[in-house]
Amino acid sequence: MLNSRFLSLSAIGLTSLLLSACSPEVGSDKWCQNMEAKPKGDWTANEATDYAKHCLFKTDES
Repeated sequence: MLNSRFLSLSAIGLTSLLLSACSPEVGSDKWCQNMEAKPKGDWTANEATDYAKHCLFKTDES
């Protein structure tokens, strides 16, 4: 019972890690292009804020 629960949690963790590694970095040109292609109604509040910050109002933060 404990062994199968551990295997299930490990599989879920590994899957989420692999999927997140495939996503472009927030604010990158590829991420901005993906957001432009995504319907605006499907954006989260955080995505809309990040899009405005990184794609519309680009700043050089050194």
